[in-house]
Amino acid sequence: MKILKYIALTVIVVAVALAFSYKQIISAVLIPQYIEWAYETDKKGLEIGVPLNDKELLLASDIGIKHPDKVRLVYVDQVPFPRENFALKTLGEALGFIGEGIINNAQAFGYSIYIRNGYELTRPKLAHELVHVLQVERSSLEIIITQYFSDLEKYGYDNAPLEVEAYKANKKYSENW
Repeated sequence: MKILKYIALTVIVVAVALAFSYKQIISAVLIPQYIEWAYETDKKGLEIGVPLNDKELLLASDIGIKHPDKVRLVYVDQVPFPRENFALKTLGEALGFIGEGIINNAQAFGYSIYIRNGYELTRPKLAHELVHVLQVERSSLEIIITQYFSDLEKYGYDNAPLEVEAYKANKKYSENW
């Protein structure tokens, strides 16, 4: 009986410790996994994506991207997310990246921008994604992902500084082609 009480107490202590350290678990375990996956996703996108056309190159240059010729557009049925990793899938659902009724239309991973087939990539929408490319170019994919996850937790999606900057491009480049 003492052994069962000891085991039960140990399980409770571990559960409480995990509950209080979920941010550390996300930072130390999940974000590095997501970053590794994102680098692979960008690498694949650079291989299979199509380069920007002349109008899109001008837009990327105007936004400030130093190497607009590196940007690739990747059209897919579904914008990728590491659903095969249970922990990352759970995190993605908790943050609202994926889940029932959630459709991700476009997302930048470094220089590759994944776009859902059927999504109209207007000038303002492309400008938004190109700002995310610029953000990565200014620092690194690792830094931006880490900041993005932290900002989502702190500010929410609409007020996250990286999104606020990207939405300014939506307004600045609001006229269509």
